Amino acid sequence: MRIIRTIAEVRTAVSEAKRGGKTVGLVPTMGAFHAGHLSLMREAQKNNDLVVVSLFVNPTQFGPNEDLSRYPRDEARDAAMADEQGADILFAPEPAEIYPDGFATTIHIAGITDVLDGASRGAHHFDGVATVVAKLFGIVAPDVAYFGQKDAQQVLVVRRLVRDLNLDVRIEACPIVREADGLAMSSRNVYLDPEARRRATALNRALDAAQALANEGERDAGALTAAAGAILADAGIEPEYLELRDTETLRPVVRLDGEALLAVAANVGAARLIDNHILRSADRRGDA
Repeated sequence: MRIIRTIAEVRTAVSEAKRGGKTVGLVPTMGAFHAGHLSLMREAQKNNDLVVVSLFVNPTQFGPNEDLSRYPRDEARDAAMADEQGADILFAPEPAEIYPDGFATTIHIAGITDVLDGASRGAHHFDGVATVVAKLFGIVAPDVAYFGQKDAQQVLVVRRLVRDLNLDVRIEACPIVREADGLAMSSRNVYLDPEARRRATALNRALDAAQALANEGERDAGALTAAAGAILADAGIEPEYLELRDTETLRPVVRLDGEALLAVAANVGAARLIDNHILRSADRRGDA
């Protein structure tokens, strides 16, 4: 695996591969790899001739009071893990390479960025995500890009970016990878002390409780979110949001008819965690 730090070098490497008829898969990351990241790399390696993993802690998607300065970083560890998964290139640029002096362009995607994490973290968050992803697509020119379903809203934002700007890249969303006790894998899990780590399992259990109620035939969104909220309350967790939303538009869902996204965000100890399930109504469980 090659570690590349400049746009010019990664473009040259990708161009050479494409001239040879090779397909290119991109796994955009901010590092601090865990099993979720590795599953994306394996999927990319299985289906592409050249795999590029980007490692870039994107400053523009962090707010002034968020954890940019303490976000976990260990490039040597990440590089070894990416190499083990068969990545061909680790693109690890410095911030000045991505955002040179005078950089003045931001991509804003309206509507789906105004709710959930967009409402909680502010418009800058998804503006930063959309802008850096557009830049990575322009730099790497992948055939396919791989994202984790844990960041469900981010996946929708990236899909809308690709559609609206007519970008020639296919987006693959891969399933959430969980710990044995159900906690969704996240780079921010390292912030959890033992007590917070125990309480954090309530997020997945809350989502499971809502699905269990849906399996019994409940379709009212208020009842479903209340069932999830009770599990969080028992763990002493006050969610930033706990909402049932349309899986494509993120409009509020009042009644579960088919499937909908149940998304949650909460501060647990020193970590801000997110999770989600696609809830399915009882008559659609056989289609899952």
